[in-house]
Amino acid sequence: MHNLSDYELMLLVKRKRQEALSVLYDRYAGLVYSFAWKAMREEQAARDIVQSVFVRLWTTESDYNPDKGRFTSWLITITRNLSTDMLRKQRKHTDGLLPYQPEELERIPDHGASPEIRAERESLKEQIRSAYCFLSKQQIELLEHFYWQGYSLKELASHYGEPLGTVKNRLHQALKILRRHLLVEGEG
Repeated sequence: MHNLSDYELMLLVKRKRQEALSVLYDRYAGLVYSFAWKAMREEQAARDIVQSVFVRLWTTESDYNPDKGRFTSWLITITRNLSTDMLRKQRKHTDGLLPYQPEELERIPDHGASPEIRAERESLKEQIRSAYCFLSKQQIELLEHFYWQGYSLKELASHYGEPLGTVKNRLHQALKILRRHLLVEGEG
């Protein structure tokens, strides 16, 4: 079963084959945890999200479609949505945006990751750091607030005192810059 593709495993998960879910968990729990930890900045919350993601895989009626993108992108989207929901629930008790803290990238734990996976993550972190050099401070903060802190574009527009279209455009431009520089780094 370990030699099956992610798509084949998801087909088996849809047929309630626990073994397939277990293989996907072994493959991706570390990735999901890292993303959840970065978003939540709390170990127990990150663990709760990992559990929720894999429960969602088990119970969801939606299908992963390999023609629409990579499995990891689909999985991270689920993780981001669950993280955002949890952050928004927590945020009801606080006011204001949290400041961007670049050192947070360094604190993402690699629990149980193999040396190969840790090396791959370090390489990706370095690529992201390099690409961030091409962004303004405002673009970095917008990315952090939107992707990692779960603020909606409407909330950010209100906070920045700018029209929604302006904030959307700034986010789009920041993502284009990142994509361009991450592709250049990855091809080299």
